[in-house]
Amino acid sequence: MSFDKHPTHDIQAVKSDSLMGKKIVLGVTGSIAAIMSVKLSRELIRHGASVQAVMTGYAENIVHENTLEYATGKPVVTELTGKVEHVRDLSGDNTADLFLIAPATANTIGKIASGIDDTTVTTYATTALSRDIPIVVVPAMDLSMYKQPFVEKNIDKLMDIDVCFIGPEIEENKAKMASINEIVVETRRMLGENDLRGKKVLVTGGATAESIDDVRILTNRSSGRMGVEIARSAYLRGADTKLVLGRSVVDAPVGVETKKVESALEMEEEVMKEFEEGVDVFISAAAISDFIPEKVDGKIRSGEPRKINLKPSEKIIKKAIKQYPDTKVVGFKLEPTLKESLESAEKKLNEIGLDLIVANPVSTMGSEETNAYLVSKNGSNHIKGDKKKVANEILNKIQKNN
Repeated sequence: MSFDKHPTHDIQAVKSDSLMGKKIVLGVTGSIAAIMSVKLSRELIRHGASVQAVMTGYAENIVHENTLEYATGKPVVTELTGKVEHVRDLSGDNTADLFLIAPATANTIGKIASGIDDTTVTTYATTALSRDIPIVVVPAMDLSMYKQPFVEKNIDKLMDIDVCFIGPEIEENKAKMASINEIVVETRRMLGENDLRGKKVLVTGGATAESIDDVRILTNRSSGRMGVEIARSAYLRGADTKLVLGRSVVDAPVGVETKKVESALEMEEEVMKEFEEGVDVFISAAAISDFIPEKVDGKIRSGEPRKINLKPSEKIIKKAIKQYPDTKVVGFKLEPTLKESLESAEKKLNEIGLDLIVANPVSTMGSEETNAYLVSKNGSNHIKGDKKKVANEILNKIQKNN
């Protein structure tokens, strides 16, 4: 049997092309978490990366080199030979963009910190350090080892020379390797375009909910997808990103500092607290309640007609613009139809001084797709597609208008 291409070609960049053209050397050491290196390799490839695996002898006792060769599509480095593999992979036109050690044992961390290079992985680390190639270390060990003073000092020592650490996750008395999702997200952020690095981006998302009584709430159909995708995209593009998230059917994005809230008042308090710390870009994607019911203590008896008194809520976006006029502000406008949304957005843009407003119809609320206009002082343009695409277009617009 013969084939023209390795099966890894079938998964290359199927999730995104954010790591396309990037070469990652994956160092695998002798932690039981080495079994995750196969999945990690495949996930990095799914975002476009080329992965070269390097294993220590102890790692070979846990994962067979053939398994990692299948996962990466490349022969695995298990020993250093006359091919000088560490020089081949970390210099010249073939040099790696990142040396990722996952998992990393206490032994390997200590050796790198002490300049000892008696394994394939530590020799690669020494070479990467001398050539200023970014190194990311993902620890995995027993918690008692991770908390040992000498291990802590070794980690601090490496961090002082800009070696990046991801995790670990403390669980079941173990310092477990960070999740594959977290490792991939942090890798994409590190190797991404970083056009938002140095910017503080604050995003709101999801639906707020207002108490009618101690049991019932008044809310809306927002899924939270738009706010989550904007926060995720800003983080991947290097921004210092914070998300204030109301009720949402999707999880908060990995890596993004997220504060969960319920009511419009709670959201306002969190937003204004962040503004006090400084915000460069504020994107108000949350579906905030327009009306606040007059709450009844206890539970309203069922089976009886009941009137609920509603009062208009304060607009957080107006308060933010008034108090912090130098911040770039993006708002959203939702009307029954796309045409009505566009007309209303153009009017609102000038009324309250927004930098950009996203006009979308009611039909997009809660859906995975968006059909919208991006409206700014320079005009409007139509955009249609999934919310990840729209999120990046919003950020592109803000960057262009800076």
